[in-house]
Parts: sequence; structure tokens; C-alpha cells
Amino acid sequence: MQGGGGGGGKGKKEDVAKVYIDKFLEQLPENFLILEITGRVQEFTPYVVVAIQEVERMNFLLSEIRISLQDLDAGLKGQLNITDAMDNLATSLSLNRVPKNWEEKAYPSLKNLADWFSDLLLRYNQLAEWTRTLEVPISLWISGLFNPMSFLTAIMQVTSRIHSYPLDYMCL
Repeated sequence: MQGGGGGGGKGKKEDVAKVYIDKFLEQLPENFLILEITGRVQEFTPYVVVAIQEVERMNFLLSEIRISLQDLDAGLKGQLNITDAMDNLATSLSLNRVPKNWEEKAYPSLKNLADWFSDLLLRYNQLAEWTRTLEVPISLWISGLFNPMSFLTAIMQVTSRIHSYPLDYMCL
């Protein structure tokens, strides 16, 4: 008999998880500074309100991803005890699946983890550009929002105000 390596492919799962942890933590953007964004707001139009709501949701998701990855990394290094949540995260990472705890705080998606994370970065970039100017983008990836219906409602609200139409009679 020879001691050493873990049984049942457990080491492989941890190795794959570690690759994802390092890659995602390196690429994961910082949370938006909501106070800095709201401090630049001249008028809280429906579009600005949607942008701020999207930023809040994005921050919530980014925080969940960052904390769970850092905890798992510490667990794999032996600095923390591995919990069921950490083990589930490691399993999801090794299977290229979006972890449940991220999925619950995110937008609907059927993509695998790698593609989902790429989408997350694109969504972040769209929000970063939108909140940089606080003007409605000329072109908006509407399905790239957490709540696309809120943007559509903002369109109806703005149009209703411009033309003095009752909002109840507005539709897209």
C-alpha cells in the first residue's frame, strides 16, 4: 500500500476548482460605488432609477461570487474547514456549472459556467458605461439586464410624461 493522494478523483475536482477560483478572482470586477454614482445624478429619471437598481443587483451578485470563491480558496488551502456550501461550489466549478448560490442572485441563464461568467463581464461593462454617463445608451442589450421589464417600463413612463398620456394606456 502506498499513502498520499486522495481517492475517487477528489484531487481532480479540487484542482479544477482552484483553476476557476484563480481565473474568476483575477477577472472579477470591483463592486460599483453607488454613492459615487448617485452623487452625480442631476435628476432621478426612470432610466437612472433602472441603472441604479441594476447596479445594486450586480453588486449583490459580485459580492456573493467574491466571498464564496475566497472562502473556498481558504478552505482548499486548509485555512478554513470545508463546509457543505464550499463543497457544492467546488463541485459546480469542477462540472462547469453555475453554482446554485450564484444562480439565485443572478439573472436567468442556461449557459455553462465559463460562458455565464463571460456574459457577467459583458453585463458589467454595459452597466459601467451606462453609469459613467448616466445617459440612456444609444444601443442597449436589454436581455443583459437583471430585470429587462423595468427598462421597458421606464420607456413607457418617459413617453407618457413627454406626451401627457396616461401611463395605464401605454404599451410597447
